[in-house]
Amino acid sequence: MIRDISPEGSDRSDLADSSSRGPDVPDPTAVPVRPAVSVLMIRDGSTGLEVFVQHRVSTMDFAAGVVVFPGGRVDPIDEQTGTSIEVPDPQTHQAAWKDSTIAEVTDGWRILLAAAVREVEEETGAVLDPAGLKPWANWVTPAGRPKRFDTYFYALSAGDVESAQHQTTEAHASEWMSVSEILTAETEERLKLMRPTLVLLRELDTFDTVAEAVGSDRTIDPVRPEFPGKHG
Repeated sequence: MIRDISPEGSDRSDLADSSSRGPDVPDPTAVPVRPAVSVLMIRDGSTGLEVFVQHRVSTMDFAAGVVVFPGGRVDPIDEQTGTSIEVPDPQTHQAAWKDSTIAEVTDGWRILLAAAVREVEEETGAVLDPAGLKPWANWVTPAGRPKRFDTYFYALSAGDVESAQHQTTEAHASEWMSVSEILTAETEERLKLMRPTLVLLRELDTFDTVAEAVGSDRTIDPVRPEFPGKHG
């Protein structure tokens, strides 16, 4: 049984990176919200879905010591490389992020895909086909934190990216783990997960196969919690 999540600001997932987070800032409006991407690379395993995760080092100034998916901040280079991104269903990406702030940026969905491809290659060595990236979720760091990100999550069938490996200095290890194993370890407090990671893994755990997950209909409602807030 996976535990229920307490209201925003009171759950241990909200404090998972407390060692690196520092005190909440007095003026939340002064903290820029930076766009970022994260990719859930999933594959079928012997005991259910498996996902590629990274165990962040404890010295990071954001998300120290927690389990995360590959990804990172959108960089200026992504605006340049994004112009060459082509997918067979651009309208799907436009529709997925229509309620997100990236919709205010011209061809913002292309920039996100370029960032996702770049970040995964830098961190895992795997070269992704942007056509395989399925928009999955959008979470914004709560106000009050000293670093805030507007993070766009993608899901990807990893059948063609078995080359993924550990090659980032931001983590001390990277590995394939079963979704259920990660959730059990979090419940037993052997692993730390931030709220978005925990919620998205719980969603993945409702699917039996990768085909079922990537083939599912997905309506993305951006999560923009206040801190402390009411999003449970």
